[in-house]
Amino acid sequence: MNPAARIGLSQNKVPEIRMVPRKQSRSALHPGSDMAATSASAFSVGSTISHGSKASPLSQSRTCGMNFNLNSRNKVTSFTGLKSSFLGKESTAALRYSFSQKSQNYPHASARALQVQASFKVAILGAAGGIGQPLALLVKMSPLVSDLHLYDIANVKGVAADLSHCNTPSKVRDFTGSDELASCLKDVDVVVIPAGVPRKPGMTRDDLFNINAGIVKTLIEAVADNCPDAFIHIISNPVNSTVPIAAEVLKQKGVYNPKKLFGVTTLDVVRANTFVAEKKNLKLIDVDVPVVGGHAGITILPLLSKTKPSVTFSDQEVDDLTTRIQNGGTEVVEAKAGAGSATLSMAYAAARFLESSLRALDGDSDVYECSFVQSEVTELPFFASRIKLGKQGVEAIISSDLEGLTEYEAKGLEALKMELKGSIEKGVAFAQKEKVAA
Repeated sequence: MNPAARIGLSQNKVPEIRMVPRKQSRSALHPGSDMAATSASAFSVGSTISHGSKASPLSQSRTCGMNFNLNSRNKVTSFTGLKSSFLGKESTAALRYSFSQKSQNYPHASARALQVQASFKVAILGAAGGIGQPLALLVKMSPLVSDLHLYDIANVKGVAADLSHCNTPSKVRDFTGSDELASCLKDVDVVVIPAGVPRKPGMTRDDLFNINAGIVKTLIEAVADNCPDAFIHIISNPVNSTVPIAAEVLKQKGVYNPKKLFGVTTLDVVRANTFVAEKKNLKLIDVDVPVVGGHAGITILPLLSKTKPSVTFSDQEVDDLTTRIQNGGTEVVEAKAGAGSATLSMAYAAARFLESSLRALDGDSDVYECSFVQSEVTELPFFASRIKLGKQGVEAIISSDLEGLTEYEAKGLEALKMELKGSIEKGVAFAQKEKVAA
């Protein structure tokens, strides 16, 4: 059997290197699949979970991993069992370069492992719902997560029991009802909130406001009390209003950090990338379309002129693609005919954004995503655009994406501002009214 190397992504900046034999070539996350190591430079993306102190170099550990071939011309296109969008071209190249440099430092080793601790705690609030369950499964696959806390008002115990059987490192715990919410949130690094009612045929995101606004307010109050330094990912719709609600609640609690509050708009980017790749017959891993504005209807503005790789669209293609991206959620709601909304694709997008946040927390200095955040790129207080993520949250907002827009995009930008402004003000007014009522 050819020697192989195992590399993990971690919070530890000085990873431990060990000599380990390669006994078989199957993925630990995919034990039924053959991923034969065909050369000495095959390696695994994996992680180690510690059974001892988080900081102890002597703690016992076990590793899970995935195998790839460095000599292959194909890119490394998987991360924690999820496909290409979780690692873009730049991140993949950086990972391959990092590994090749380390390999050169140990030319006589038959096999080597960089084993590092999965050390981030993630809480999903609304984990028994249509988005929460598939999202929890995807998060369970992450090598960066050591503890996965699942919260809901009911039915979460079974979800946690089911997930706990998966042979991946993170430890799963369930929490039911308001009495257990504080325990769920204690010492958490990232809180993801998909809680709320889903869209049904004929409903707009604003129709969800009265119910979901109150849910988000209550949950954010608990976050403020129990893990105020955590990254907060808001999925609950309407995001254009629920993010401002969260910001106001955090301000009232005296713990608001605009760099750590995110509206998850990644699904708009995922859809844009998918639809453009299909339309232009491009490799999906190569496609990147920034999407700005908000996360509802016309406030979703894909900047097709900024698509990478550079590609030409006819006026009709621009209009068709923009409309489809803006109405992607409605497309799924109607296709499910009352049986649900865009739960699976939303879970995937949320998992992608979470993985990016964890990579940033772990020290990756090249992490970019689109997100709805407090912003000054327009006159609006919140706006979705590309951001650079770091250990402290938003490191930079990429304002250059709004430069050199086409006439179509410039008109779309002006058109969305009024609607987005109204949604933001609605969220702020709700939070302030609730404060007065209290």
